[in-house]
Amino acid sequence: MEVKIEKLDDFGRGICYIDNKVTFVPNTIPNDLVEIKITKEFKNYNEGKLINILIPSKKRIEPKCPYFSKCGGCVLQNMNYKDTLEYKKEKVTNIFKKNKLEINPIVIENANYYNYRNKISLKVIDKKIGYYEPKSHSIVEIDSCLVASNSINKTIQLIKKMNIINGLVTIRCNKNDEILIIINSKDKLNIDVDSIKEKIKLVGIVINNKLFYGEDFLYENINGIFYKISYDSFFQVNPYIASKIFDIIKENINSNETVLDIYSGVGTLSLTASTVAKKVIGIEIVENAVLNAIHNAKINKINNVGFLLNDATKAITKLNLFFDKVIVDPPRAGLTKTVIDTIKKIKPKEIIYVSCDPQTLVRDIKLLSDLYIINKFYIADMFSFSYHVESVCILKINNI
Repeated sequence: MEVKIEKLDDFGRGICYIDNKVTFVPNTIPNDLVEIKITKEFKNYNEGKLINILIPSKKRIEPKCPYFSKCGGCVLQNMNYKDTLEYKKEKVTNIFKKNKLEINPIVIENANYYNYRNKISLKVIDKKIGYYEPKSHSIVEIDSCLVASNSINKTIQLIKKMNIINGLVTIRCNKNDEILIIINSKDKLNIDVDSIKEKIKLVGIVINNKLFYGEDFLYENINGIFYKISYDSFFQVNPYIASKIFDIIKENINSNETVLDIYSGVGTLSLTASTVAKKVIGIEIVENAVLNAIHNAKINKINNVGFLLNDATKAITKLNLFFDKVIVDPPRAGLTKTVIDTIKKIKPKEIIYVSCDPQTLVRDIKLLSDLYIINKFYIADMFSFSYHVESVCILKINNI
């Protein structure tokens, strides 16, 4: 079946129309003339498979990744980098338009859009190591990952010699190329630490949440602040873009302000804010992350910040303090209703909302819109060549 791809959907799939019915075709881009096969038919849409590119779009490029057509990660690698940024800007703008909200985003480019990730998680099934194919549990076996750091890619080769039959392997690194390996597996492993240390800067190995060798954390330095990152703590996967988001935080906080950081993790945004603010309080539910945050404040000699170990929804209802500004960096599910209601009760002058999902972001902004309006909006390319978007929205209280 011959079709022309009209546009991309929010997941980076090409869209065409067959008998006026929307049809999604992965690995295609706008203006491709392609041969496809319908793989699934639903009431309101079809799913298709690319069979052959008849006339490629003028904007199509050859993906550098050898696993592009199989792996579901970097689905935009068949476009040049500037075009992926335009896609993301248009995607987020349209999501807001559909919800009757206008934005004019400032786009922050990734300085290194290959080999930028400081963390990857690999599946191991029957000794095959790699990523899942889209919507399946079939493994795309890989030797390296084009968006992972070079030190991580060196480590993948060493993982293959550890006799892992089934399990999950997470590899983390820092800007000094120091490596932390986290393995979850029931297999009897073959780990030669001395041999591994000859190849990479090994800091530690954690197996089934127990320390096997070295340390169970890394240190990272971003914008002059040191962070201790435990093996199970969240940290931004893209240090360059993280540094730009931290700059945005600093630019939007004043020296006389008290700040609340909800979902504070290892303290990245709290400590950044504390370099400007009068006082900062962070709330986080992961114990190791809070211990890291307290340690991070100490090693950076920052005394105007405190951290609470608690569920954000429960903790902020107990805080009897006024906050000039609130920072939120929630998981993909966005803010809970209790958090939103409590923020509206506190009525900070501004909310700095860091989001990895524009759909939940726009939902939450609408729930806040009776008190707040959008003041500034940024799209930061945290996840280059994927359809994922990191946004920073500055909301200010509407005094009209």
